[in-house]
Amino acid sequence: MRLKITIELVELVELLEFLRDWLAPDHGQLSGSLTRFVGCEAYGLETIRADLANFAFLLGGNDGEHLLAPDANSPEF
Repeated sequence: MRLKITIELVELVELLEFLRDWLAPDHGQLSGSLTRFVGCEAYGLETIRADLANFAFLLGGNDGEHLLAPDANSPEF
């Protein structure tokens, strides 16, 4: 049972990192779509990317280097 949980955890981390990376290159088009969906510009793509990186870190998926960046809301990946 523990092995199955570990495998699922790894898959979840990979999905979070995939989504974070997918959001990076097409910022203009996705940003407009997100603004229309959310209804305001307060929660943008960089915030979502930072949240995804934080979740992956909490699950053991990265070393947390983004947490040391001067602006934690716009980490470089």
